[in-house]
Amino acid sequence: MIPSCDTAHDDNDVGPLFSPLTLPCGLVLKNRIAKAAMSDSLGDGTGHPTEAQGRLYERWAQGGVALSLIGEVQGRPDVAEKPGNLVLNDQSDLSAFERLAQRGNQHGSGLWLQLGHAGALAYPPTSVARGPSALDLPGLRCAALSPDEIHALPDQFARTAALARAAGFAGVQVHAAHGFLLSQFLSPLFNRRNDAYGGSITGRRRLLLEVIQAVRDAVGSAFPVAVKLNASDQLEGGLDQEDALEVVKSLDSQPIDLIDISGGTYFPGARSASDTGEDTAAGAPYFLAFARRARRHTTLPLMLTGGFKTLSQARSAVDEGSVDIVGLARALVIDPTLPHHWQQGQSAGPTFPRFDTLPEGGITAWYTMRLTQLAEDRDDESPGSLEQALADYEARDQTRTLAWRRHFCSTPE
Repeated sequence: MIPSCDTAHDDNDVGPLFSPLTLPCGLVLKNRIAKAAMSDSLGDGTGHPTEAQGRLYERWAQGGVALSLIGEVQGRPDVAEKPGNLVLNDQSDLSAFERLAQRGNQHGSGLWLQLGHAGALAYPPTSVARGPSALDLPGLRCAALSPDEIHALPDQFARTAALARAAGFAGVQVHAAHGFLLSQFLSPLFNRRNDAYGGSITGRRRLLLEVIQAVRDAVGSAFPVAVKLNASDQLEGGLDQEDALEVVKSLDSQPIDLIDISGGTYFPGARSASDTGEDTAAGAPYFLAFARRARRHTTLPLMLTGGFKTLSQARSAVDEGSVDIVGLARALVIDPTLPHHWQQGQSAGPTFPRFDTLPEGGITAWYTMRLTQLAEDRDDESPGSLEQALADYEARDQTRTLAWRRHFCSTPE
């Protein structure tokens, strides 16, 4: 852990932000900047990575991050969040994943795979929505997982983790945030079970702890395993910060190497991650106050993802000891070489685009289409307006949905 540092910085002194960090498993990260997981939607529609996807993670490695996380890699094709997701299981072409791992594991950077399962938020055209409990809400309908289906989940996550290690990825992250399946089990809004996996936070966190142990058993003690956790679901009746803190306390005794704190869900009507309810200045990193509380209850390295826009913000969070790693997402979409620029004193922070209109889903679509341009080395182009980016994004999803059905279901109509 990094102790608090009250020493003033000059403009080019980045301090602990660019010092190494040793994880509990023994892996040494070259600095404290990570490319946080995003749904890049660059899979080929059959669950396999593309050449463009490999190029994208190669660029982030070249740009100076210590690690990159590739978001929402499923172990089954019927639980995906989008038809551009990856699916890694015994039927996958492992060589395609090996090529992706090689591209991301360069320049002292490592590519980690995020273990996903969309659960109740599974994409209806390709997947079957099943969550902790049956729900029939505006914008969300799902069936409940049976006890046998729940008991099978740890081994499913573990098998994908073992394949990730075999393919050469540098680590894995168990995704228990943003409203996906393990996050749903933690949330009293989604989880209304009255068995051992429901009720108080002790029951609601049970599946997460079982998944962690199964993953660790599958990959061994020297392979990095992280967990991504919501500080808050940003939903009334969802996981709140007090229960999230109880999960952090329980994770401190688990065989993991890193807790990645984030927040919010993709459920319609959820507050944005920036609306944390914390007493922070406008434009400040999200959930930093929660990270400070979590620090008092765990000795594990902490990563905070969301809202970091400037070198000063990143440096301050690490210097004060609140977090050990800063997770960047949209900032690295704007400037994939931002870590190098920060280390060389060439940039305080990227210039983010501003939009006059904000159609629902437009911001996500714009950044997703921008990822495609980076992956194809078309940096000088723009995704255009939010409306145009949203139209392009949805058209691509439709095309990949057909490919997904042909490959996995043989039912393209």
